[in-house]
Amino acid sequence: MIRQAGPRDVDAIVALVHELADYEKARDECHLTAGQLHTALFGADPSAYAHVAVAGGDGGDAVGCAIWFRTFSTWEGVAGIHLEDLYVRPEHRGSGYGGALLAALAARCRAEGWARLEWNVLDWNAPAIGFYRSVGAVPNEGWTTYRLTGPALARVGAGGVPRDHPAGPATP
Repeated sequence: MIRQAGPRDVDAIVALVHELADYEKARDECHLTAGQLHTALFGADPSAYAHVAVAGGDGGDAVGCAIWFRTFSTWEGVAGIHLEDLYVRPEHRGSGYGGALLAALAARCRAEGWARLEWNVLDWNAPAIGFYRSVGAVPNEGWTTYRLTGPALARVGAGGVPRDHPAGPATP
């Protein structure tokens, strides 16, 4: 069963996210706490949403989750979904939970008239890549994701952007 996550699911989702970090060989990089997730999902200004896959009906254990947030396509002029995490516990893979979570998000896009559902996948995660290709997803060829964190984020946030870089900003 797939359902939108509620406050009772926070601890289970945090555990699933930490399991995903283990799988992705990045356990030391995952610092998510129940308090942080609760605020993100259910605070006054939610920044994320989640669905859970539950084994054994609504009262069962969460065996998978999808954590996502809304995006906006300036080219399409409508919103979409960025899937931050999709994870199903290994012992429940192949049972349809991953596909059902993805289907729930695709259905939300369709119901809302949103243009796209997108996500990132590690280039070595062949099982996930195979699954995504099997549902018709295609890589976003030619695009590279960039990220600012730590000192670089602080420097840029303080105005530390070079004005004379040879590439310069794109101009109309």
